[in-house]
Amino acid sequence: MGGAYTYNEPLVGWEFVRDCAAEVKKRGLKNAAVTNGSISAETLSELLPYIDAYNIDLKGFTHEYYRKLGGDLEAVKEFIKKAAAGAHVELTTLIVPEENDGADEMAALSAWVASVDRKIPLHLTRFFPRRLMRDRKPTETALLRRLAEIAAKRLNTVVLGNI
Repeated sequence: MGGAYTYNEPLVGWEFVRDCAAEVKKRGLKNAAVTNGSISAETLSELLPYIDAYNIDLKGFTHEYYRKLGGDLEAVKEFIKKAAAGAHVELTTLIVPEENDGADEMAALSAWVASVDRKIPLHLTRFFPRRLMRDRKPTETALLRRLAEIAAKRLNTVVLGNI
């Protein structure tokens, strides 16, 4: 038992998460957060004493794709490194056709994750078109499996989702 901070982006209200997580810790329980990892190192340092596990969305591994999404790949990489040094970390990448589904990108992503810690689990998740992204087909399961094979050359655990 413990606290889980998830849905939308819980660290938008990081002060609330910090304060709740501190209370949960006082009771001897654990805390987990699901986040896009787009907060500063200073903010993360305030959370690390209280959050035991993170699932971080690593949306892709090119600066262009992160810019398109309104994020910063380098900031997320820093978050992952610091979080992994102080908590259990798992990463999730939603594989979107024609966006972040290249073999070279997966090789670079998994090599970088392995440089942090090859024991970090990587979840590769299948995309399904919804709402504003109906112009794509669902991620083919064969593609997801090929990308998992690439990642598994460097990482101990690669998990497929939405298959």
